[in-house]
Amino acid sequence: MTSSTTPVPPLPPLRPLADTSPSAIVAGFVAMMTGYTSSLILMFQAGQAAHLTPAQISSWIWALSIGMGVTTIGLSLRYRTPVVVAWSTPGAALLITSLPGVPYGEAIGAFIVCNALIAICGLTGGFETIMRRVPPALASALLAGILFRIGLEIFVAAQHQTALVLAMFFTYLVVKRVASRYAILLALIVGTAVAGGLGLLDFSHFNISLAKPVWTTPSFSLPATISIAIPLFVVAMASQNVPGLAVLRADGYNVGASPLISTTGIASVLLAPFGSHGIHLAAITAAICTGREAHEDPAKRYTAAVWSGVFYLIAGTFGATIAALFAAFPKALVVSIAALALFGSIMNGLANAMHDTKQREAALITFMVTASGLTLLSIGSAFWGLIAGMLTLAILQWRRT
Repeated sequence: MTSSTTPVPPLPPLRPLADTSPSAIVAGFVAMMTGYTSSLILMFQAGQAAHLTPAQISSWIWALSIGMGVTTIGLSLRYRTPVVVAWSTPGAALLITSLPGVPYGEAIGAFIVCNALIAICGLTGGFETIMRRVPPALASALLAGILFRIGLEIFVAAQHQTALVLAMFFTYLVVKRVASRYAILLALIVGTAVAGGLGLLDFSHFNISLAKPVWTTPSFSLPATISIAIPLFVVAMASQNVPGLAVLRADGYNVGASPLISTTGIASVLLAPFGSHGIHLAAITAAICTGREAHEDPAKRYTAAVWSGVFYLIAGTFGATIAALFAAFPKALVVSIAALALFGSIMNGLANAMHDTKQREAALITFMVTASGLTLLSIGSAFWGLIAGMLTLAILQWRRT
């Protein structure tokens, strides 16, 4: 007797080195660089506000970097999907005001509570159920709104460093016309050369030193749980994991949410005693690796995330040294290369968001609220954009029936 079930064809062998490309390596580097330069300073601010020692702050960065590197590489290889993990930037901003006055051991305990809750959300499948209810048009609009403000930065930077930005912009356009996969790489090379020529590179504070993990024994208290753990949990889920998964879905990667959320949650719990306040799904840096600029073949874009993970590990090994390295580059160069790398993802997000006429208005509201950058109750615009879009869609569909 033969079975009527059609067997599922096996996946081709995993060959990350063969699947990679120069554009994937560049995308991975740009993703890592964008993440560090955009918010690493927040960790220093929070640590200094809480009167942590330089060794504790360095350990904090080490724990985040190692966690991001291992989970990004592991998840990307496991699912052959460009899964990029990042620290909670809104969470770091929250800690600037909530850490002072809280004993560091209790703060560590609050980090553990927060990330245990996230892991439970992943393991129980609750987060997956919520994300299945998000219409594709709104997910695409959410992606476009998240990235839109980053894309605008290149034109703002042109006001201050006109020659540098224009050199990068026109390099990108010309190379895009003749060899699109190398457009970001050559824009970065030209930008670095022009910055050097204009005297904008400053390596005077750069020195190499290895990071050392510092263990802090956690303790648990109700005040720290209320003031740190619960707000961190809400911010991480609303401002990181929701838009992070939306980025993957908008670019056609339908990997389940539960294993991603549970993995990052468990890793965060294990790394918390070394200072990690939490690692979660990335949105902006993920989009750099999920777009066409990372690789022509969507099935091979996972290699861009793998390279991003490799660069995370390198950065974590050298701890605070990486901050000094990135500080040597002018801000205009960093924001410009990030914006150029995101152009393709912004275009795709807008095109997909406006494709369905029945959801177009709700998608527009989602995009506009998300792109506005508003913050309510310490929760970023990505969450409120999604809420506004869902409410708009519900009202308009109710009216038509």
